[in-house]
Amino acid sequence: MTPEAHLALHRSLDESAADALLTERELDVRRQVREVVAHEVVPRAEHEHEFVHDGYQALARAGLAGLTFPEELGGTADSTVAYAVAIEEITAGCASTSLIYMTQAHTATPITAAGTNALAREYVPGLLSGERYGSLAVTEPDAGSDAAALRTTATPHGDGFRLTGSKTFITTGDKADVLVCFATADRALGRRGVTAFVVDGASPGLSRGAPFAKLGMHGSTTAEVFLDGVEVPGDHVLGEVGGGWRVLLDSVVKSRISAAAQGVGLARAAYARTLSALGRHLSPEAAFALAGLRGRILQGRLLLHAVARQVDVAAEPPTGQIAIMKQSCTDLGWYAAREAVRILGPYGDLVGPGVERCLRDAAVTRIYDGTNEIQRMLIARDTARAREER
Repeated sequence: MTPEAHLALHRSLDESAADALLTERELDVRRQVREVVAHEVVPRAEHEHEFVHDGYQALARAGLAGLTFPEELGGTADSTVAYAVAIEEITAGCASTSLIYMTQAHTATPITAAGTNALAREYVPGLLSGERYGSLAVTEPDAGSDAAALRTTATPHGDGFRLTGSKTFITTGDKADVLVCFATADRALGRRGVTAFVVDGASPGLSRGAPFAKLGMHGSTTAEVFLDGVEVPGDHVLGEVGGGWRVLLDSVVKSRISAAAQGVGLARAAYARTLSALGRHLSPEAAFALAGLRGRILQGRLLLHAVARQVDVAAEPPTGQIAIMKQSCTDLGWYAAREAVRILGPYGDLVGPGVERCLRDAAVTRIYDGTNEIQRMLIARDTARAREER
């Protein structure tokens, strides 16, 4: 699909009901991101499974990689809604590029929020400009959603700490120049022992495994990271020793918005590619199926934009609504991709139309940043809490 065709198709799919929730600035961000995606990201999308470095770098060069970050760190101080809209647009062009884009933000967010000014100035501008790649290192072979079960240890050493352990399923872990790594200073304390550290990617004792072969997101790498007595200065602790759980909870607000926006973007991509493959002559059956899909995509966009707005204006993050958004929007991406494959029949199985890639890419969005089963558990807890408060 040419850049002009991509732009025309996605403009035609904009919904006035969703656009009404966006400010002029947020609409302008969408326009800028859509232009870069059409001209720089889509033509390079997952070419022969290569890491989509050039696509991310194009977004960074355009000043679009630091939307929610302070201007003094190289950002543009935009809203969470603008960030969500950007992820949605990038994903509609290439989900792998959006995964790299959001991982950069996920690494920079806790450093900005919980690190010292000096630490933020040292690492965040490079993440936003694309000079550095970053990773969020939480998951371990025996600890995924339960961060209290972390086995990576942080042992006091001089004025800092030594980190020992291993991390797995780390996005961009094989390339990361900086990692936000979670370890336990005291396993007996459970969550109260978890501590967050900024680890320089060139640190002695830090090594990485080869990237995993994966179902989808082929233009992004996922790898193991090993820490063998890696020394971390005391001023590289984020927040307080034992305060890592709070840092993690604050970080997942952005990461779950990112995953939800990917879900909406993948649904849009599946819908758009189905329309493109079918051309002007839709059968009644295909038109009927696409009509239902259009409605669900609009619902997903409205939910994404509304919850992101709540994150911007609420005194406390709306935990239950964030969980509903993440679960609903990523399920939408999976459902829309399945529908697209079904509507196209045998052509949906071919690489050419691109809907099979949407299906492969959508699978992992329901797993990372808290599985959708975890999201349902959080929703149930929030519902029970609300009933008790009545």
